[in-house]
Amino acid sequence: MSEQATAQAQPPLVVNIQYTKDLSFEVPGAPAIFTTLRSAPHVNINLDVQVRRIEEAHTVFEVTLAVRAEGTTQTEGQDKPTVVFIADLAYAGVFTLNGVPENQQEPILLVECPRLLFPFARNILADVTRDGGLPPVMLGPIDFVGLWQQRRAQAAAMPTPVANA
Repeated sequence: MSEQATAQAQPPLVVNIQYTKDLSFEVPGAPAIFTTLRSAPHVNINLDVQVRRIEEAHTVFEVTLAVRAEGTTQTEGQDKPTVVFIADLAYAGVFTLNGVPENQQEPILLVECPRLLFPFARNILADVTRDGGLPPVMLGPIDFVGLWQQRRAQAAAMPTPVANA
């Protein structure tokens, strides 16, 4: 079989492995917070997608979906909200791109790969908050195309350094 025929037989995107790269969960005010918590905490979510090439000679990449969820509640008599919990999750996958031109790799790595990782990260976050004695945090759908476009717009808006003559 020729090298070209072998390349055509391989799918353009291969998920080699996916895994929990880092997971941290804390309830700083435990156990007292459980006696004062009267409703589900307000949850603030920060999400980021990070990509790094693993093998220079090949098109193998690690894509990491980094999610930080911080639950807070407003306690009577306090100006600032009380932190109920903090969950940090880095869920990653190793992906191989076969025969994908360089100019088409970015949307696959920053949109399609995170879409594949998201359901698993969502379940881990829900499980860890539930197992921590709190209502499960259920992430809603994420617009990875919008995030990618926003990232590209920010990169285009950044001033380019001017070299001194």
